[in-house]
Amino acid sequence: MPVRGLPADRWLLPDGIEELLPEEAAQLEELRRRLLDTCASWAYEQVVPPMIEFLDSLLTGTSHDLELQTFKLTDPSSGRLLGVRPDMTPQVARIDAHHLKRSEPTRLCYVGTVLRAYADTLDKSRSPIQIGAELYGHSGPEADLEVIRLMLELLAQAGVLEVHLDLGHVGIFRGLARQSGLNEEAEAELFDILQRKSRPDLQAFLAQCSCPEEAKARLAALLDLNGGEEVLVRAREVLASADSSVLEALDRLEQVTACLRRLHAALPIHFDLAELRGYHYHTGLVFAALVPGYGREIARGGRYDAIGEVFGRARPAVGFSADLKQLIRSGTALPKAPRKRLFAPAGEAPALLETIRRLRLEGWQVVQALTEADDPRRMGCKWRLEPLDGRWEIVPLTD
Repeated sequence: MPVRGLPADRWLLPDGIEELLPEEAAQLEELRRRLLDTCASWAYEQVVPPMIEFLDSLLTGTSHDLELQTFKLTDPSSGRLLGVRPDMTPQVARIDAHHLKRSEPTRLCYVGTVLRAYADTLDKSRSPIQIGAELYGHSGPEADLEVIRLMLELLAQAGVLEVHLDLGHVGIFRGLARQSGLNEEAEAELFDILQRKSRPDLQAFLAQCSCPEEAKARLAALLDLNGGEEVLVRAREVLASADSSVLEALDRLEQVTACLRRLHAALPIHFDLAELRGYHYHTGLVFAALVPGYGREIARGGRYDAIGEVFGRARPAVGFSADLKQLIRSGTALPKAPRKRLFAPAGEAPALLETIRRLRLEGWQVVQALTEADDPRRMGCKWRLEPLDGRWEIVPLTD
């Protein structure tokens, strides 16, 4: 019954903001621990960036899209504008560049809630629990391959099956746009057309473009360069006259694909050379994991070598991220250890409390009664503590 003077819908949450009840929260924590332990076994060290930062620091070096997604508030202590992080990747890059300052390759991982001003059109959550990993200090295909393999391993640990891998390279579009002499405005227009996969708009754009016909043919070919590994063969043919940066991007795709084929022979791999996810953010190889029945990628990543420059160290970098909550909802339920839930009587006797403490350290879930009327079965217990010959013994509950 509503309290007089208070709205009846006080329990409602803002759109896209959700809470987890005990069962799902337990699943999330179990999966969080499993995935972080897996990252640790690959020598990725965990970092914990802050939830809020000064806005100018938080958005340094990021794209305009992230600025639009950032909740802003004023710090009452300093009067400066603060931002709530919409993505943890730039924060981790700052940690590597500004705090760790290592010369050798650095492997970092993280998990935490991010907050976004607007929900994705398919995924309605505005408060994902982002988990990810980043490898800094190595520019070769070996780093790209390691991060993709780690992503696939984490998805397997989460019970996400039937993964399809999408591969692309933003350097192909960048190189073709530069070679065609497109200015910034024209490049942005072409980018938008390619993301919409609009052939009529592409034809209209190229008709009014002043670049050479050969350049127009290369740009027009991008929409058709998607599919299986035959795409790389076709790209070699239709982009043969492209500049060296485009050919080097194709080399990188071929190198990483060949390694993946050796290590994951059954993995379905799809290529789309007009797919420019993270274009304003990434600088090289981009990749995404997709699963049947979910209309967008379940994990995504790529190379973003320029991100550390604004923090004083432009180290090579490649990484990926996913939403832990979505992994739970998309994954096959994994076998869980049987719950050992035990009921203990009320009381403050030292021997009883010491027994309860020891059992909890051993992994038992011990529910100590608060009143004599507490029912162990209604509390989910299958065992109880009973006194026997001066000590406390575990006995099963009988029907």
